[in-house]
Amino acid sequence: MPGRKKLVLAVIDAMKPEMLEQVVAAGRAPALQLLMERGHHTGECVAAFPSVTPVCSASIATGAGPDRHGIPSMNWYHREEERYVEYGTSFKASQAFGFKRSLTDTIYKMNGEHLSRETPTVFESLDDAGVRTAGTTYLMYRGRHRHEVTNETALTRIASVVFKEPVDGPREFFYADLFASRRTGCRSQLGLPGVRDQHAGCVGTYMLEHDLFDFMLFSLPDNDTHSHKYGPDGQVASLAAADQQLERLMHAAGGPDAFLEDHAVIVCSDHSQSAVEDEIDLFKALDGFGVLPASGVRELKAGGTAGIAVCPSSRAAQVYVLDRDQRSELVPRITRTLTGLEGVDLVMHMTDHPDGEAAVRSRRGELRFAPRGHLTDLRGERWSVEGDLDVLALDTSDDRVRSARYPDALGRVWSALRCRTAGEVLASAAPGWEFLDWGRSHHIGGGSHGALHANDSLGSLLWCGTGPDSVDAREQWSLRDIVPMVLDHFGVE
Repeated sequence: MPGRKKLVLAVIDAMKPEMLEQVVAAGRAPALQLLMERGHHTGECVAAFPSVTPVCSASIATGAGPDRHGIPSMNWYHREEERYVEYGTSFKASQAFGFKRSLTDTIYKMNGEHLSRETPTVFESLDDAGVRTAGTTYLMYRGRHRHEVTNETALTRIASVVFKEPVDGPREFFYADLFASRRTGCRSQLGLPGVRDQHAGCVGTYMLEHDLFDFMLFSLPDNDTHSHKYGPDGQVASLAAADQQLERLMHAAGGPDAFLEDHAVIVCSDHSQSAVEDEIDLFKALDGFGVLPASGVRELKAGGTAGIAVCPSSRAAQVYVLDRDQRSELVPRITRTLTGLEGVDLVMHMTDHPDGEAAVRSRRGELRFAPRGHLTDLRGERWSVEGDLDVLALDTSDDRVRSARYPDALGRVWSALRCRTAGEVLASAAPGWEFLDWGRSHHIGGGSHGALHANDSLGSLLWCGTGPDSVDAREQWSLRDIVPMVLDHFGVE
């Protein structure tokens, strides 16, 4: 657009602020170092809750929390269709529900049906304003331009036997090798981990060289996979690899200085990661409630009928009561069971208060809160709070409410519980613990995320050539601030 710099939004999956600082200090991330030196950086950008990729990606793409964008977790129960939705918690979890169904939910239905139509994506807002949009492989891609399945390679021709339907995305769209708005010669081996960042760098460079975008969402997901395996302390190598793809963009423009003359940049984490040392088996703990099997068949083999759907998502989990008439009986029982389970830190649910109220329980006690009252949080929202403040490590001095251990705790829990597709009971794991998924998989010895705890929730946000003149422009940064920054850059309401 004439008079405005082009804008690149780079999302580095699971980038931990401490590890960003470490890789920069080691001299292994020159592109990120340059952006930090010439721009602004905070290591306290708060993720959505649950702090898993689909929920956080939806917040980055819409500027909204799960109460508005409608994506509740990585694994959840679809009440209208009476089945589980699995976006790929692990290979074995997808296998448990069937790979075709899991991939269909992730590739098509997440954007086409699950993501709320009432909440526009950044692509839709910019498309409507005439901004040339572009995106590399990213979970949230919904835009105004129709894209057919490509058949450029043998792999995609095989995949197109199953995946035939077109999708609506940004103007220039490259999703693995399934969708490609142009022939670039770039390959991702259908989104193979370890190849995805290189594919983003390849197509991003192509779009830059051919002047195909005003706004590009540049997704670099491989750091998350690397960190799951080697732990968050192993991110130096994967962040250095992500930085190389940012360097490719800069060099394609003639070097860093020439690139920054014409381009503004926002770089963010979607969430962080923390080390995993032990597992939580929800299926065993909740067996007496009648857990709905992966098949979705309500009649259990041992006799009786399933009473609950259990949805573990790394370091967060949700429990759905299948018969809503039984909520008043089952929610307290489920809450007591989970609160007493080793490794569970927090258990959350809505109470029966007529005006709406949330309850959070832990072994430290119980806290109740609602979005009305005299306490103001760091985001400017007002709350009333009753009970044990230690549950969320809340400080309520000077009529303010804040928590270093659980950043933006009240706003994030409220948004998660008020999501239309969320379960009746939500749980957050204690540091070092992870919920076993439907494939009995875990990341013990590596890293994971999903919890309300700061370890999982505080990511990096840096900007250069756009945005506020200081990090102090906000008392607490959030993923929800990114879309407003992008729209403001282009003068879009």
